[in-house]
Amino acid sequence: MVDIARLAGVSVATVSRALTGSPLVTAETRERIEAAVRQTGYAVNPLARGLRRQEARQILVLVPDIGNPFFSEVLLGIEEEAAARGFSMLVGNTAKDPAREDRHAGQMLTGAVDGLILLNGRLPPRLQRDRDFDGWIVAVSEAIPGGRVPVVGIDNAGAAAAVVAHLAGLGHRRIGHVAGPESNILTHQRLDGYRAGLRAAGLKPASWLIRHGDFTIPSGEAAMTSLLSLPAPPTAVFCSNDEMAIGAIRALRASGHEVPRDVAVAGFDDIQFAGTYEPPLTTIRQPRRRMGAEAMALLGRRITGEPGAGGDVTLPFTLVERRSSVG
Repeated sequence: MVDIARLAGVSVATVSRALTGSPLVTAETRERIEAAVRQTGYAVNPLARGLRRQEARQILVLVPDIGNPFFSEVLLGIEEEAAARGFSMLVGNTAKDPAREDRHAGQMLTGAVDGLILLNGRLPPRLQRDRDFDGWIVAVSEAIPGGRVPVVGIDNAGAAAAVVAHLAGLGHRRIGHVAGPESNILTHQRLDGYRAGLRAAGLKPASWLIRHGDFTIPSGEAAMTSLLSLPAPPTAVFCSNDEMAIGAIRALRASGHEVPRDVAVAGFDDIQFAGTYEPPLTTIRQPRRRMGAEAMALLGRRITGEPGAGGDVTLPFTLVERRSSVG
């Protein structure tokens, strides 16, 4: 098979998939491999082919941080829909490490799993190079650069603009923003929405009112501390997720400020703790369980070739007003 792979310009794993009838191989790639087979005179073992055609009935979910409460509801939705379709779910915690992503993605190459759901916002390196798998991958929340993979999520820019409209409607004119990591696609979408919301309220976006965190409580705390050091600190802050919003409230309390009397705070995601924190957090509710279920349903249709296995799915969001902004 090494000679066939060399002649066809593909990997040995791709040759193996093609010879065992895997639907993961594109028609064009299959034709090149079959031509190489004819050229080398290679004989396919029909027993091995029959064994490999059996589906694993398992899907793999890649999660960047399994300890992040955002993902628990998404995973629940995936698992419920997977079970309804006769699939088992495997979870790979990548810790945002490309090498770990690649090791987990190897299960696609071996046939151990039939499909992949990405919660990490990017393709593992080996799948970036191999387009044979594109039809069996779905992303949740974060779009994959290049548009190769459908994504199930919400209108992040529209949701961020809705938060700013809420804060501006309460009379705030200096509205700060604690954004996520600068390389993250959600950061850019929510920043765009934050700026659009300010303009819609007749306010001029100001870069000095923006700080970046990494979606953790300590980073929200540090960002809020930095904003409070400004000569004219914001009277309201929109944070790009709930954990950073909780960190912002902690920093405000530590500095003697009361929320929302002195500074109003809003988050994003409506994680489990958002409504029970003190004060309860104004936030954007993402339908996370439904997002997971929709992603699995889309992946299931793509695996089996059912109708409706097409592009992105955009679900509705809800602005939840609580005491962190409205008192």
